[in-house]
Amino acid sequence: MISYVVTKTKVINEKYHRFLDRNFPRFYVLYTIFTKGLRMLWADAKKARRIKANMLKHNIKFHQLSYREMEHLRQFRRDVIKCLFLGIISIPPFANYLVFLLMYLFPRQLLIRHFWTPKQQADFLDIYHAVRKQSHPEILTCLERTIPVISDAGLRWHLTELCSKAQRGTQPAVNDILVLRECFSDHPLGMNHLQALQLKVLSQAMLLTPHLPPFLLRSRLKNHTTVIHQLDKALAKLGIGELTSQEVKSACYLRGLNSTHIAEDRCRTWLGEWLQISCSLKEAELSLLLHNVVLFSTNYIGTRH
Repeated sequence: MISYVVTKTKVINEKYHRFLDRNFPRFYVLYTIFTKGLRMLWADAKKARRIKANMLKHNIKFHQLSYREMEHLRQFRRDVIKCLFLGIISIPPFANYLVFLLMYLFPRQLLIRHFWTPKQQADFLDIYHAVRKQSHPEILTCLERTIPVISDAGLRWHLTELCSKAQRGTQPAVNDILVLRECFSDHPLGMNHLQALQLKVLSQAMLLTPHLPPFLLRSRLKNHTTVIHQLDKALAKLGIGELTSQEVKSACYLRGLNSTHIAEDRCRTWLGEWLQISCSLKEAELSLLLHNVVLFSTNYIGTRH
């Protein structure tokens, strides 16, 4: 009896899908994306729940998880925050009809990646990268302004050279970045010494809202950079070779590189060099990792438009 009901339901569902596809093709595309998105979000929620349950059961901290588990929780948290906003604005009576209209008109702002078409995903990633790239010149200007404040003549010279390379369109080497670790561990470029303007433009470069008080911007940047550092250590342990093409491109994009239009082998090369830098840094030097989002990505092959 149950198998008959299940079979009959599948047949009716298939007929309904064919009806929509034949008579309302544009609506059917949206309907298909929406239903697939819901299934993917539900699967993500179940996986996140399993990971959290395992963490609680075995007293495991976030930084002790595997790379894929850490990345899944990080992304799921961001998705949930976006979904919560939609849930809140749909609470008033009949507001859900307005919400559906807003979702259709503003998919980038209101929907998570599961509900984007492949073309929308590529377009929206380009838009987001253009937003963070707008902050790059100001970040380099802020770095140049701090050069006279640095007491060590050698470090002043290295930072001047690095800024000049960035402005000339030259990709820096790993050692060009690491030699400046001391500058970014204390005054004037340590995380606790960054000025309000620097915090705002760095937040924009990390796709975080810059419209918050400085102490909140600093806290969010610290947390965000710490998570990336923890992910980098877990990824170095796993090995870049174990990542799929999509995982590599997503990892590069998170770290500031617009990997949408860059070949996979170049993305793997860039990510390997990024890990060399990140895994060489201590917690007190994470301001360098934060600035590296700009310094190491802005002139990489394929990103200069």
